[in-house]
Amino acid sequence: MTISNDDELQALKDIGAIVARALAAMGKALEPGMTTAELDAIGRDFLERHGARPAPELAYDFPGATCISVNEEIAHGIPGERRILAGDLVNIDVSAEKDGFFADTGASFAVPPIKPRVERLCRDGKRALWAGIGQVGAGRPFAGVGQAVGRFAEKNGYTLVRNLASHGVGRSLHEEPAEIATWPDHRERRTMTNGLVFTVEPFLSLGADWSDHRQHDRWTLYSEPQAPTVQYEHTVVATPRGAIVLTLPG
Repeated sequence: MTISNDDELQALKDIGAIVARALAAMGKALEPGMTTAELDAIGRDFLERHGARPAPELAYDFPGATCISVNEEIAHGIPGERRILAGDLVNIDVSAEKDGFFADTGASFAVPPIKPRVERLCRDGKRALWAGIGQVGAGRPFAGVGQAVGRFAEKNGYTLVRNLASHGVGRSLHEEPAEIATWPDHRERRTMTNGLVFTVEPFLSLGADWSDHRQHDRWTLYSEPQAPTVQYEHTVVATPRGAIVLTLPG
């Protein structure tokens, strides 16, 4: 989506704040012993109380309001009876629609007690995200996002999952521009246009560079090779002055 007026920008800010606050509520409620279904219910309740509809269900008939992925699962995990344990690494991805506009956000949460290397991974996952966001702006190359994240990962001894990309969003959950790499990609030649809405969502890892299905369901993605992996995600708008980040809780 490309924003054409202030009303569209405000509508995107509204749904962006809702998904951001839903994610924050889920992260605050996260504790050992609860199931991922119970955590998902907290997100669903928050979205519905604020007039928003869970986007995974709406767009893809996903069996949950949010995607919750634990440890070896790194994306698109289905909420269910899995119990969250002390020491788990939990990724929560929240996307929703309101009044015809969509926003998408996500974060990884380490459940205490936290191993030092996982604590560092979470901290650096956020830094990698902002390194990518720092390259967003009208007229700037999409390749700059992946190059900045790649430099950060290499400097700090991490790998990047290279088949889970950022994407356009706004009037639907996934739209053009598709497959925006958050890793160095010499084939990327596209340029950000003014008002373009898309996500930035690198997957930073302690060894994985790919994701794949392993189990019977068609949704859950696992790290390959298996390694602790985090994802942090914001929905942004490209402007001449840089990025407007829509998914801050405010």
